[in-house]
Amino acid sequence: MLFDLDGTLVDTADEFVVVVQQLRAEHDLPAMEPARIRRSVSNGARALVALGLDLDPQDAIFEDKRQRLLELYSGVLGTSARPYPGITGLLQELDRRGISWGVATNKPRAYAEPLLARIDLPPCPSLVCPDDVKDRKPHPESLYRNCRDLGCAPHEAIYIGDHLRDIEAGKRAGMRTIAAAYGYIESGDDPAAWGADLLTDDSTQLAGLIFNS
Repeated sequence: MLFDLDGTLVDTADEFVVVVQQLRAEHDLPAMEPARIRRSVSNGARALVALGLDLDPQDAIFEDKRQRLLELYSGVLGTSARPYPGITGLLQELDRRGISWGVATNKPRAYAEPLLARIDLPPCPSLVCPDDVKDRKPHPESLYRNCRDLGCAPHEAIYIGDHLRDIEAGKRAGMRTIAAAYGYIESGDDPAAWGADLLTDDSTQLAGLIFNS
């Protein structure tokens, strides 16, 4: 069993809401609707800077602002992030059944590793971050590395994610896929159109989908 991290395994959005609001306050901008920020979390730091400051990524100051956002995030990382409902029990059941699991994320290891260490989850047997591969998702390289770590063939794995790129990566790797529609979904996006094998808008339903499908 392989999982995306933010928006699939762990709800980290409240931390990014704080960070984007802080960044806006530093530029004398009013607070933004939190739900708008939450929907963009899976798109990464660049998207959050573009959203929060209405900046084009080609802007000369964009990279400085991205680094500032990451600096602010380091100060709150792991303070309010929580596993989604049912996730801890699911991982415990996987362990009980002898099913290995891992995480493939586009979150840099400098943030993903301490995040997993600070929340109430079992130790992750295989964490693959963009630092570990040449091509990040939607390329399947991360998922292939998880499989090597865990000693399984790609066709024996299921990948769960809350973004189209997750489903694309899983399909390219030859895995079954589950769309986590309970995650960070942009307005106008439709997880049902991603082509996943299964879809759920409730994290507590994942165990039933996995063990009964």
